[in-house]
Amino acid sequence: MEPKKNPKANVGRNSSLYFAIGLMLMLFLTNFAINYKTYDKSIIDIGKLNLDEELEEEIPITHQLVTPPPPPPPPAPTEVIEIVEDEEEVEETVIESTETNQQEKIVEVKQIEVKQVEEETEVPFAVIENVPIFPGCEKGDNNAKRKCMSDKIQEFVTKKFNTELASDLGLSGRQRITVMFKIDKTGAVTGVQARAPHPGLEKEAARVINLLPQMLPGKQRGKAVVVPYSLPIVFAVQE
Repeated sequence: MEPKKNPKANVGRNSSLYFAIGLMLMLFLTNFAINYKTYDKSIIDIGKLNLDEELEEEIPITHQLVTPPPPPPPPAPTEVIEIVEDEEEVEETVIESTETNQQEKIVEVKQIEVKQVEEETEVPFAVIENVPIFPGCEKGDNNAKRKCMSDKIQEFVTKKFNTELASDLGLSGRQRITVMFKIDKTGAVTGVQARAPHPGLEKEAARVINLLPQMLPGKQRGKAVVVPYSLPIVFAVQE
């Protein structure tokens, strides 16, 4: 029997080609459907640009100030050269050489004695080993001499101080004067300083302290030393 179909009309031999063409067509349609966009067709009025109504900017007219030229500089003063005759003769100073030679004699330098200056040592009145001795306070130990000296100085100042001076200066009430002085190595009173409400009282206090008698100097470790002393003077002005 003869076959009914023509062997050249085999549809299945190009099936892969048709499948690929169909796949490409579907991908194209799918891509177009995804990226497809629609817009509303509405009229948007963006206005009209009128170039005839531009603003004209007025530029002010500026005038350039013309400054006058600076005045010419004054003429330079003419230098007058005065010729002075050299009448004085200047003596040239000859500098002698300081170098020595073997023929010069060597001068012996005598030894110079340097005297040592002793510094004045100050020892407070409260801690000194041997207090200064006021006239009439020679008896007793160191504490007794210290108390005797304080009492004697207080008694001396009370007797010599002019308390009526405060009323003459127009002061009233209680007055306090602080006097500081030193008893040097010879027992004399030096360096008197006073502080008071009025310079007149300071002057009077210094006058009285300078009248103190000569004392025996205070000693520390057997040597005479300077002893500072402070004395308060308190009195009331009687109205």
